[in-house]
Amino acid sequence: MSGKLPLSLCVITRDAGGQLAECLASAPFAGEIVVVDSGSRDDTVEIARRCGARVVVQPWLGFGPQKNFAVAQAAHDWVLCLDADERITPELGASIQSALAQAPVAAAFAVARRNRFLGRWLRHGEGYPDWIVRLFDRRRARWTDEPVHENVAASGPVARLSGDLLHASAESLDAYVAKQNHYTTLQAAAMHARGERAGGMRLVASPLARFLRFYVVRLGFLDGVPGLVHIAIGCFASFMKYAKLRALWATDSPP
Repeated sequence: MSGKLPLSLCVITRDAGGQLAECLASAPFAGEIVVVDSGSRDDTVEIARRCGARVVVQPWLGFGPQKNFAVAQAAHDWVLCLDADERITPELGASIQSALAQAPVAAAFAVARRNRFLGRWLRHGEGYPDWIVRLFDRRRARWTDEPVHENVAASGPVARLSGDLLHASAESLDAYVAKQNHYTTLQAAAMHARGERAGGMRLVASPLARFLRFYVVRLGFLDGVPGLVHIAIGCFASFMKYAKLRALWATDSPP
């Protein structure tokens, strides 16, 4: 199948010059590329324009709101949202083109994201298949406004596509751990704002349940040491999220 689709590829960026070109090149079937940049200090904007993207500069609004802003800039109602460190495989590209060849019944499509961690493509556990919605009709779906771990909420059926979305993050282990620490701070603040609380049992049960689900039931142990490190960080993040929530409530309490 050849030719461009009535599809807008939307990518939000900041200092993504080392990754962006390969990301945009992996979706040559998109009829439009929209890059929303939040103040890059490297050559991200120049690379985006060389790749044929329309660049819009927007100060950071938060993950969900920033992605909704990008979707709103699109010329087409069908949008494909990628992060700069993600790549469409040829099989997934063919699946996307086939799905949009006729008017889809589905409001959105989920893709299987394969994560690279400590130099290894994870094949089990939390690392794969990490099903996420990235292709959707903006008239029937939108990003949630969560400060972190935002997702697409669709008012209609969600189908699945064949082929993988490769998440080839080049960040160091230090950067990955720092990012998880930042994310848990944002999550705790959001839960605190909603009035949620966490007892001691939740602090223990949440990381334990995560370990059993992904490392045991979903065979994360088959990914060797990278799989073990990945789930260990994930379990600690679950613990820290609720520990930080308790700390916020403790700060609110009168002396």
